[in-house]
Amino acid sequence: MFKPNNSLLANASVAPNSSAVLRIRDVEPLSTDATLLRFQSEQNHFWRRFSETLNKSTLLAQAPFSQPDSDEEEVVIEGKRQKPTTSPVYTIDSNEIFKQGADSAAEILRGLPGFAINDVGYGADIHTGTYYRGASINQSVFLLNGRPIGTNISTYHGGTDLNSISTSAIEQVELSSGTSATLYGSEAVGGVVNIITKKGGGTPTLNGLAQFGSFDTSTYRGNFTGSAGALSYALSYERFQAENDYRVPVGAANRGADGRLFNGDVKRDSYYGNLSLDLNPRNTLSLDVSTLTSRRGLLYFGFPLQRDRLNHDQVNAGLSWRAMLGNRDDSTLTTTLSFNQDYFTTEGPAQGTFSRTGRLDSRALNARIEHNWQTSRANNLRWGVDMQAASLAGETLSSVPRFIQFNGEVDRDRFQTALFALNTLQLSNTLQAEVGLRQNFTSDFGSYLNPSVGARWAVSPTLAVRGSWVSVHRNPGLDQLYIYDTVHNWLPNPDLTSETGSSWSAGLDIQFAPRLLGQFTYFGSRLNDRLGIIAGRWENVGLVNTNGLEAAVRWQIAPQWSTFVNYTYTDAKIGSGTEKGLQLSFVPYSVARLGIGYRSNGWEVNLYTSYFSGARRAFFLNPGDSNREFSSGWLNLDLGLRIPVSKQLGVTVFLENLADRSYEKSNRIYQPGLTYRIGLQSTF
Repeated sequence: MFKPNNSLLANASVAPNSSAVLRIRDVEPLSTDATLLRFQSEQNHFWRRFSETLNKSTLLAQAPFSQPDSDEEEVVIEGKRQKPTTSPVYTIDSNEIFKQGADSAAEILRGLPGFAINDVGYGADIHTGTYYRGASINQSVFLLNGRPIGTNISTYHGGTDLNSISTSAIEQVELSSGTSATLYGSEAVGGVVNIITKKGGGTPTLNGLAQFGSFDTSTYRGNFTGSAGALSYALSYERFQAENDYRVPVGAANRGADGRLFNGDVKRDSYYGNLSLDLNPRNTLSLDVSTLTSRRGLLYFGFPLQRDRLNHDQVNAGLSWRAMLGNRDDSTLTTTLSFNQDYFTTEGPAQGTFSRTGRLDSRALNARIEHNWQTSRANNLRWGVDMQAASLAGETLSSVPRFIQFNGEVDRDRFQTALFALNTLQLSNTLQAEVGLRQNFTSDFGSYLNPSVGARWAVSPTLAVRGSWVSVHRNPGLDQLYIYDTVHNWLPNPDLTSETGSSWSAGLDIQFAPRLLGQFTYFGSRLNDRLGIIAGRWENVGLVNTNGLEAAVRWQIAPQWSTFVNYTYTDAKIGSGTEKGLQLSFVPYSVARLGIGYRSNGWEVNLYTSYFSGARRAFFLNPGDSNREFSSGWLNLDLGLRIPVSKQLGVTVFLENLADRSYEKSNRIYQPGLTYRIGLQSTF
């Protein structure tokens, strides 16, 4: 996939809300004084193109820029014009996902601006935290093709597990914040993550990958796409498994008698299918279904030798109808129905001679109607309704005498509806404003209104200033309210109140040169009544104030060479209680990722550097450690290669941790030394 730069888009004339086809060879480079003068007389047109580039393409910045293998190759870009936004939007597409060697959604998101994921790759566990601008995984909104997939579960290891979401069917991942909360959920304290899956079309094509690596790691992946008349289709399958029995130092979590990691094995199978039918030129019906079967051991932070097993079965299905209203392309109605189920079972020994078992069955039926209406050349309105019927059935069973009293089954449900509207107004050629409202109605926490505002000002042809503010509101999960956690021995609390507060950001979009682009963002949030565990029971523990900085810079050095750097600083301070003044546990102050890549005639070389400053340990400590201490920081180097064998075949090589030094990723979870993955990629 070719990612356009701003110099290409700036001269492309695209009518509002219409499809665009741009041929690279027809575009004149922007490098003369005359061009700059033309920009000054056409600022509105330029900023539409420049903002599209910054927000949707060039600053996504996780892997080097894809370029055509030959200067004679014609590249066609098709899509909808994207409006400038008042908060940054970062995306990463399937080509770049493959180049970085990502095997899960967690590996895709790590290092993207704003994200800190403590534990990915070898021996990855689900406990040590995923944070977007300092907010936990349940304080951000996770979507699949615009539909909610987050479980909002905090017990039994039933949280949204990004390490179990495979990459085989992913076409693109999109990160947004600010006024996106108006459209997709008031609980988006950190932001919104939308995972967009592959769609079919064109000539039938079969892609495959077989890959093997250290510690019995293997990946088998296949994708088949095509079309038949008005029907397009996409099918994919992936199997991933690894033993993860590498050597770890004394004091590491789950270090067995042989000095190797114990119970870190994982096996998952993922299936995906998509059908899309063009009923006529203005109506499209699409259906996609995905399933996951995951079986894995748990490392559980740092108990001496944890033997718990986690089984996770998931199904997600969505039916969508997209209709162009009227006779023009300025009004689109999208209706979506979806179903999501996550079924978790966990079991293991307790206190040596006893046992424990937990089961969670989380289900959600969602309906959404959205109208995207360009009411005038200067005004766009997105409005609609969201509905969700959610249920959670749980079962606890423990043979530990003092916990037998909590054994039993619980079945609870919740219904919620939201009316939303986001209006985007082009006040002048250089000034844009956004105003949003989301009115929520719930069966158990009443109704509440969450507004949002944003603005963007094109100060000059190479500089834009933006900012946003949004009111946020997250209700406790049904598990936190009603279900005893026999794994952690955490008690529920039916008297919990909602987490409330606000999030904001301010930033700059800068074009330093035609192929050198940067986004710099200050972000913050204030969250009241944050949920946490006190004395083994869920409680509203108090206030958290978060302030931070994001930086994303991308430079296309030459047609074959490119580089990027992403950096995030997060100061997430506890504002009340016994830990007042401390950084939130497991939230690092600094994370960064830098990459440089070369591509020519099918050959690819990509070098990545990752930095993690360390995070506060909090609990499950080694003797003598304090919960005020931080794990050590680390710097890591990875190398990815693609060697063409033929036009249809290529050999892939990924070498991780080139320094061959084991280090603590987070809270007693360790990264092995130098590891490898070697694979064969095919396209027919």
